[in-house]
Amino acid sequence: MNTKEYIASGILELYVAGSLSEKENEEVHAAIQENPELLAEVLSIENAIVKLTAAASKKDASYLFTTIQKEIEGKETKVISISKPKNNWLQYSGWVASIVIGCVLIWSISQNNQLKEQIATEKQQLEEQIDKASNNLAEAEKLISIFRDKDIISVPLAGQKVSPNSYAKVYWDKKTNSIYLDAKGLPDPPKGKVYQVWSLKLSPLTPTSLGTLETFTTDANKIFTIENANESEAFGITLEPVGGSESPTLEQLYTLGAVTAAP
Repeated sequence: MNTKEYIASGILELYVAGSLSEKENEEVHAAIQENPELLAEVLSIENAIVKLTAAASKKDASYLFTTIQKEIEGKETKVISISKPKNNWLQYSGWVASIVIGCVLIWSISQNNQLKEQIATEKQQLEEQIDKASNNLAEAEKLISIFRDKDIISVPLAGQKVSPNSYAKVYWDKKTNSIYLDAKGLPDPPKGKVYQVWSLKLSPLTPTSLGTLETFTTDANKIFTIENANESEAFGITLEPVGGSESPTLEQLYTLGAVTAAP
């Protein structure tokens, strides 16, 4: 360790303050005797302390200087290692405590903000669930009233050769030119495919597309409202490429049902 590093280490201040062990105190004392720069630095530190003390109480200055001079001459003091100077924990403990308390406070504020955000998010989700449940309930009540309406034409659609176990049901409301399709009995379409609903005239066979069930896999109830202003004699559902087809693929006819009664 060169002279500048020795001075910068703070060991001389600890020496003057009497915070070194006996062994380290002797090492510093020997170094001061051998190095004029170190001695000059010690005297500078002592002078600063004397001036500071004198500013507070001039009558104690000579006593303080005498005490420091005795320390230089080798009086026993408590010290830390010269090779690895210890920090003056008594001096810095207040700062450390403040930093720790500050960190804990910041962490607590952060946790509190996160908790507030979480509560707000959960509240919003709960409100959305309540609204959704209310809407579902209202929709369910509407469907029940529709299904029970004596003027509604019910058309069951039976499974066909490609999927014998499939089934569906159409509830046709001619007053509103719409149908309610219950497609719960259809399996999920394979990737790249979609169900397409058809209104059929039988003589001659004339299909009219009523659209595709794009949301089939995501719709939990599998009930779809579809506009139908046609004079339908039957309804069918085919499996088509995504986007639908201009005419039904009869090889992929999943369900079919004829209208047997009209109001």
